[in-house]
Amino acid sequence: MVNKAWLACVAAAVVAALQLGARAAPDAAAIDRAFQDFLGAADPVAAAKRADAVVKSGVSFDDAVARLRRGRDYSPSVGRGTQYGHHRTFDGIEHNYTFVVPTNYDPTRQYRIRVQLHGGVGREEPPDANRLGIGRLPGTTEEISVFPTAWSSSLWWQWAQVDNLAKILDKLKRTYNVDENRVYATGISDGGTGVYFLAFRDITPWSAFLPLIGNMTVLASADVGADGEMFPGNAVNKPFFVVNAGRDRLYPAHIMQPYVEHLMKLGGDVVFHVQPESDHNTNWWPEERAAFEAFVEDHPRDPLPDKLSWETERTDRYNRAHWLVIDRLGDVAGESNLPDSNLLGRGVEYDFGLRINSNVDRGRRAADVVPGSNADRVGLHAGDLIVEVDGRPVPTARDMLDRMQQWKVGERLQLTIERAGQRRSLDGLFQPAEVETPAERIFPRGKPSGRVDLARHGNVVEASTHGVRAFTLLLSPSTFDFRQPVRVVANGRTVFEGRVQPGVATLLKWAAHDNDRTMLFGAELSVDLTK
Repeated sequence: MVNKAWLACVAAAVVAALQLGARAAPDAAAIDRAFQDFLGAADPVAAAKRADAVVKSGVSFDDAVARLRRGRDYSPSVGRGTQYGHHRTFDGIEHNYTFVVPTNYDPTRQYRIRVQLHGGVGREEPPDANRLGIGRLPGTTEEISVFPTAWSSSLWWQWAQVDNLAKILDKLKRTYNVDENRVYATGISDGGTGVYFLAFRDITPWSAFLPLIGNMTVLASADVGADGEMFPGNAVNKPFFVVNAGRDRLYPAHIMQPYVEHLMKLGGDVVFHVQPESDHNTNWWPEERAAFEAFVEDHPRDPLPDKLSWETERTDRYNRAHWLVIDRLGDVAGESNLPDSNLLGRGVEYDFGLRINSNVDRGRRAADVVPGSNADRVGLHAGDLIVEVDGRPVPTARDMLDRMQQWKVGERLQLTIERAGQRRSLDGLFQPAEVETPAERIFPRGKPSGRVDLARHGNVVEASTHGVRAFTLLLSPSTFDFRQPVRVVANGRTVFEGRVQPGVATLLKWAAHDNDRTMLFGAELSVDLTK
């Protein structure tokens, strides 16, 4: 016999459960509206304010990831050709910029971005955005070219410009269908130096760095006002295409070469081209353009690299590289002994035995000749004026040194000198002394810094640290399996092992900040090395 009272209770319970389920089911229309508002925000601050509405919409984590990867719908009704923009950076300074959009821009396609930093930043007033030499190094019709402005109050190597470039990129990504993994930075002269600064301080948005006739060591001078300290090891995270000129009156290639090669020795992917007969200009662009464009095409960004190395002396800025954030500095027990990337080891160098004074006779007169040296055996005397090297006139010390740089050990050399008003010819073999030179510091150091090297293997992260007490790992659903435990080993010690729960709130937090469809983070894993 069926108990009717029991059936009534069951029926009431089922109805209540159905009603509760109906109330708990996410509203698809509400989710759509919340995401439309989030993706339609004007900037990261506005997006962050709209993130809570997305979370409250009840969207699932997987659905949120899929929507963010898909991104916004782009309008075809946007500016094409030469366009102008402006905004204020965090310090209230107005920054103007010019950008060029292909006239055949198609919102269903993704376009790479080229950010080109100009030279001559010592001017007192911002340069006219209409006169930035947009056509000086013509690019391709497959990219959006961006020309920011810098001047004495806002140099490429200051925080205001990092903020400026971030705002420009964010605005473009919200308006045009940009390929986030093909955003590269190039620059000429001071602009090339600015590119080095970005590589040492702020790598996350960039796919590659292409400094042209620039000089990274300019950043070592206190007079230029670079923001903070430079860490060459940070540059190994991204590829480099470098061009310097052999007859450059400011940054000659033979002076720049050891520093560029230093990046290679640190493990960087570096291409170094020398234009031997060029001065401080870009007349060589037609010769280099094809290699430049091929390099850009062949080096897209990996938004979630398995390996990272980052060093910083501060944690309020310049403390992030992709999925690594350095939170606290300071030594801890058992930390790793990481090599100093700031030491330039020149190793063995050749000493011909000639000493010159650059302030006398354009640096061509022998101030001294080392007794018994190669120069002495060839017949050079102190006071000799060198006028030709290997049959070619050398009107300046730069010309003379450029020729001497081409000598190979054991080969014959020829010098034409003036001594006591008469010309003489000297010849002999190039057999210089080998001199072991000590390593030298490239950039000054004033504050303690911290460094973290990461290597990810599936859900296992191995970290080597020095001078870091705490850091955060940003975990992406593209690289971590949240169904499985995550393990972090720091300096040989397991500092975390367990499941990490991803959340929509964290996902939206970083999506608002990065505005990047390919670099999403669902969880933050804080690692405290003092425990």
